[in-house]
Amino acid sequence: MQLPSKEYDSYRLKKAKANKYGFIQFENNTYKDRIKEYCQRLKLSAVADNWQEIEFKDKAQYLMKLLELELEAKNTRRTNRLLKQAKFPYLKTLEGFKWEEIELPEDSKRSDLINLNFIENKENLLLYGGVGTGKTHLAIALGIQACQLNKKVLYFSTQDLINELVDKHRKERLPNFFKKLDKMDLLIIDELGYVPFHQDGADLLFQVVSRCYERKSIIITTNLEFGRWNTVLGDNRLTTAMVDRLIHHAQIIVFKGKSYRLEHSMLKKKDGIN
Repeated sequence: MQLPSKEYDSYRLKKAKANKYGFIQFENNTYKDRIKEYCQRLKLSAVADNWQEIEFKDKAQYLMKLLELELEAKNTRRTNRLLKQAKFPYLKTLEGFKWEEIELPEDSKRSDLINLNFIENKENLLLYGGVGTGKTHLAIALGIQACQLNKKVLYFSTQDLINELVDKHRKERLPNFFKKLDKMDLLIIDELGYVPFHQDGADLLFQVVSRCYERKSIIITTNLEFGRWNTVLGDNRLTTAMVDRLIHHAQIIVFKGKSYRLEHSMLKKKDGIN
């Protein structure tokens, strides 16, 4: 069989007509090829992967199932992007969290916390307690829950946040950082009080708290009572102003349990595990 000449291919391309969606159609294009192409153009990856596999009784059921799969896939991709952007050091969930070892404010319910009402109300959470009592666990778990509900979150240890603020300030890129912060729904500042920092760092941290005040929520974990925050911030007036902004619209949650890491270590020794 003689192959078509180049002249024939050129003539065929000239005669081929684009449909109303802008796709060139040739007689030998298969439906599968065209569906794949359309899905790529429309970014419908779940439709492309599942359109041949769905069992259905009628067309409406088939279309609904396809759209459900696509929506689920888009939600998963969006959540993964938000989790990556948040920069959590590890992942924690609320499953198995020891609620009986924390003390909530009298006007607060566990369900309010789980449903993230504090974010909608632009309130802060101040998680206070000893080392290893689950403060970071709860902060990260609530942050992940927020990502799953399409909220934008940023996580920092206090020291990492101070270092980044000082670095951005030195490079005159602080406005860019604040623009990024302005887009967030929740900022998590972990382990405030473990290491004192320079006055420049304290001033920049105060700017962050002031910028978030009544605009977005902050979760802070700390092992220090408010009256001792000046030992890390280094300035009584700045400490008073920062605490005032944080607690004005805040829930203070007290962690009363023993250190999980210490308790786990003691159990391992008791069982003879090295």
